[in-house]
Amino acid sequence: MKMKVFVLPRRLLSVLACAAAAAGMFLLVSHPNAVGAAATQRQLPIYAVQTEEKRIAISFDAAWGNEDTQQLIDILARYDVPATFFLVGQWVDRYPESVKALADAGHSVQNHSDTHPKLTELSADGIAAEVNACSDKIEQITGTRPTLIRPPYGDYNDTVVNTIRSLGMEPIQWDVDSLDWKELSAPEITKRVLDNVQPGSIVLFHNAALHTPEALPGIIEALQAQGYTLCKIEELIYPAPYTIDHTGRQQRDTSAPAA
Repeated sequence: MKMKVFVLPRRLLSVLACAAAAAGMFLLVSHPNAVGAAATQRQLPIYAVQTEEKRIAISFDAAWGNEDTQQLIDILARYDVPATFFLVGQWVDRYPESVKALADAGHSVQNHSDTHPKLTELSADGIAAEVNACSDKIEQITGTRPTLIRPPYGDYNDTVVNTIRSLGMEPIQWDVDSLDWKELSAPEITKRVLDNVQPGSIVLFHNAALHTPEALPGIIEALQAQGYTLCKIEELIYPAPYTIDHTGRQQRDTSAPAA
């Protein structure tokens, strides 16, 4: 018995291909979750924490200048607020006395890479070298090795995140950006923070930003008046086991046994 083979005309094949593409586009637009579920999940840093408690963390990146470090320390001390400072290794080299002052004041001193490169342009070995070099310098001054890192420029990919976590560290982003590096006025910085903060937020400021010392007291006073407790990032985030949703919000994983 001979099997019959049917060959579709080329024009009909083209029409069927277009129809399939249109159906795929409809599925993507109408049911993005269904499409996303089949895709490989991207590795994410922690942007914020899911919590009902009115707890947030304020953080500062220090990569360049050092004009206001002591002023920031004094303001934070006035309100008894601990903060998290992410330091570049080259900044640590230039200002070791400020690194010690931050640690002595009770602030969390964490990693912001050694030379402030785009980590996404490095191999896993290159990323690890950047991270470890900065951590070595901070540990030598403070006696404590960083457990958190903020990738420079907020730039990351799966290799960056996986490499950082393989070193026993957590990559940290933010969900509230003060944009103080753009030299916004103190009222503009204040409005950006207060309009966007929520329980579990991580707020981004910068060391040596022009109007941050002017804005900071009013921001802290307003947050405390709203009932917020300001803490270090390592006091805000959850230990393993945890999950991170598609927005980067960390949540307790109640389905897994505690580590």
